[in-house]
Amino acid sequence: MGKSIKAPWRKFYGEEKEHLEYPDFSAYKLIEYTSSKHLNNISYNYYGNKKTYHEFLKQIDEAARALKAIGVKHKDVVSICMPNTPEGIISFYAANKIGAIASMIHPLSAENEIKNYLNISKTEWLITIDFTIPKVDKILDDTKVKKVVSVGVGESMPPISKSLYATMTIPKNIIPKTIKTLNPNTYLKSDNRRISWKEFIKLGKEYTKEIDDDFKGKDIAAILYSGGTTGTPKGVRLTNLNLNASAMQNFEHVACLKDKDKVLAIMPIFHGFGLSVCIHCVQYFGGTSILLPQFNAKTFDRIVKKYEPNVIVGVPTLFEAMTNNKGFNHMKLDYLTCVISGGDSLSVELKKKFDSWLEKHHSPTTIREGYGLTECCAASCFTPLNYYREGSIGIPYPDTYYKIVEVGTDKELPYGTAGEIVISGPTVMAGYIRNRKETKQTLRKHRDGHIWLHTGDEGVMDQDGFVYFKGRIKRMIITSGYCVYPNNIENVIDSHPQVRMSCVIGIPHPYKVTVAKAFIVLNEGVEESPEILDSIKELVEQNLARFSWPYDYEFRKELPKTLVGKVAYNVLIHEEEMKKKNYEVNEDILEQVEEEDE
Repeated sequence: MGKSIKAPWRKFYGEEKEHLEYPDFSAYKLIEYTSSKHLNNISYNYYGNKKTYHEFLKQIDEAARALKAIGVKHKDVVSICMPNTPEGIISFYAANKIGAIASMIHPLSAENEIKNYLNISKTEWLITIDFTIPKVDKILDDTKVKKVVSVGVGESMPPISKSLYATMTIPKNIIPKTIKTLNPNTYLKSDNRRISWKEFIKLGKEYTKEIDDDFKGKDIAAILYSGGTTGTPKGVRLTNLNLNASAMQNFEHVACLKDKDKVLAIMPIFHGFGLSVCIHCVQYFGGTSILLPQFNAKTFDRIVKKYEPNVIVGVPTLFEAMTNNKGFNHMKLDYLTCVISGGDSLSVELKKKFDSWLEKHHSPTTIREGYGLTECCAASCFTPLNYYREGSIGIPYPDTYYKIVEVGTDKELPYGTAGEIVISGPTVMAGYIRNRKETKQTLRKHRDGHIWLHTGDEGVMDQDGFVYFKGRIKRMIITSGYCVYPNNIENVIDSHPQVRMSCVIGIPHPYKVTVAKAFIVLNEGVEESPEILDSIKELVEQNLARFSWPYDYEFRKELPKTLVGKVAYNVLIHEEEMKKKNYEVNEDILEQVEEEDE
């Protein structure tokens, strides 16, 4: 592929390899093979419960035998509806070891969403966190599920941590009071479809047959769900090769990860970013995944102080929250050597703000931005170790190729021209589960003979191969024929010293059809006022073309978030659509708009 596709970015690799050798075996086999070099390293740390790689592999084997004992076979789907707990990652690798497919589900999904995920994947085996059992009970008879394994959040916690977690941490609004005991049997009915984790593992200890774990790179390893922020979620089929290539490329391209590094695994395992970067990559290079089942912005300083992580991986809202957490005020973070942002666009202003914050706290690193999609195992492009171009999401990973094409075609555009980002490489998915139409639209064979993933994202590539993310193509606002990019407006608004974050969407307009509206969250302690609004408008008008100026501004205390912490702009769009019927034409504004266009 390399000979037929331009790759100008390679000159910025430094000591990084341009090509890697990917083994033709399972994700489980990769960590089994690499862990032989560091069996006594700590694989994961869960509230003080630490397991070495030797112990972790033993736990995986026990769970694999338990899966075989309850009847799971090669290519069967095992749905894992878990937050970041040991049982969640043990179950993933156990399913992979026996050649089953792990379908990863968000435990806070609604009843109908869980039912949809179970049915689309034809799941017969479900491993789930105990507080989902009331929801599962209501939909179980509408699925093909034969067996439910219930796991308590505190299953693997030390006694003290279990008690503190039950009384202080679990969200009251999502977990029934009876669950707070963290007893995995709380909601188990008497029929034989439901067993506890302990009973499940006990079955495995009684299974003495030899396990066949000789599976190949092309075999499907996982199903992750994508598209939840902009439409109906689709099941992304990822192979062993996809996951292994992602782990190896991440390690190579990040270029500063070391054996025994402690990585805060905040990003959830049902998300590509969490599973690929925080778990599989870390287990590949011999680091420690510090498992956190949920993120609490107010107490995050205590987590960092307790574990002293070398690496933090998160979405921009996490890093924004860190800068606003006063608990960090006198903390020295000299052990923090790598900070990775992904999952959402990192504004130039937030990068500057966080880099300054890191320097103030004596960290030797800066925040580095990555880009990718679930459809290519999360990250596939990342900022080089010692080189940054303002506004860029970096350069492609080894063996990964990027092009910018005219939207809806395979026509490659010149450097510096905006178009759709397309990706080709070993981490690109096998396709969507039972959705040929979407797969055909997303994975396309170009005239160069290669399969390209059409991302639906707009971007630009400069002549050196640095990529610049512009935004979702569907999110672009077209007003009076002009293309307006919400990210550009947000970057300017976020640079205001009294603004914490913003989100811009398109709203209906009687003359221009669509115009921009900005939702703004001010810094803590700052009250909204006409003066602040005027200063924000002045900043926008100084830095953006007139057709890009928002026609409406609204202050909010918080912005809606998706389940993984991204700003849920689709929620704001929905709210505005509900107002559409009541939209009244303001004749003064209409006259003003007509004068501006003349």
